[in-house]
Amino acid sequence: MLTVVTANVNGVRAAARRGGLEWLAAANADVLCLQEVRASDDQLAEVLAEAGLGHLHVAHTEAEAKGRAGVAVLTTAPQRKVRVGVGPDEFAGSGRYVEVEIDTAVGRVVVASVYVHTGEATDEARQSEKYRFLDAVETRMLELGKAAARKTGAQAILCGDLNVAHSEMDIKNWKGNRGKAGFLEDERAYLTRWFAEHGWTDLGRTLGGDGPGPYTWWSWRGRGFDTDGGWRIDYALATPGLAARAVKAEVGKAPSYAERWSDHAPLTVTFA
Repeated sequence: MLTVVTANVNGVRAAARRGGLEWLAAANADVLCLQEVRASDDQLAEVLAEAGLGHLHVAHTEAEAKGRAGVAVLTTAPQRKVRVGVGPDEFAGSGRYVEVEIDTAVGRVVVASVYVHTGEATDEARQSEKYRFLDAVETRMLELGKAAARKTGAQAILCGDLNVAHSEMDIKNWKGNRGKAGFLEDERAYLTRWFAEHGWTDLGRTLGGDGPGPYTWWSWRGRGFDTDGGWRIDYALATPGLAARAVKAEVGKAPSYAERWSDHAPLTVTFA
């Protein structure tokens, strides 16, 4: 068995104060992919140690802009290879992409933790940056897909907050969000291409049913959490060989608003 959890923690130190690290420790996963860590290496190590996760192997990249972004992959297995960043030098210090290669119970696997920009439909510069990052991620996915297709190649899983709801089933108020970042046709076209043309599988959808939902993000404001007015923007995408071994995907939505430890809910995928 292999268990992978991906979670946008909305600040790992804040999540720890709210009980999020206790939840992650209790998940007893083989792999934890975190986004929006918003901490230095030392701060992350301290939080993990306090939560009983200090034994895990950690690959972490923080953003040059303090208090923003940051992604990490935590594994029980030693990390054979670590890659920080993706695409052009523009994103080298963005704290938005890290991947590792590990040996698991289901074979050698490359695991990537990704945090895509939010974007802004009315701000051309911000939206263009999001598209350039998605282009860089797509290029890397093509490379990982080709490697996975070889008999000796590692399978791959890309996890994280992609900040795109792929279809109408992935956002409660899809009509009201047409034309807004996160549900733009050009953004959604990336995911369609990754699934239909590049062979990657959206495990949250294939194992989570036809929808609507299950959603993974709800605003802190308003009653969206209570009415389940959310977005499904957190994903676990796998190459064919690994996807074939996936048996379960679950969204860990908190029982109540008061028990939330992030504006996102973790997604857990199990392979056998």
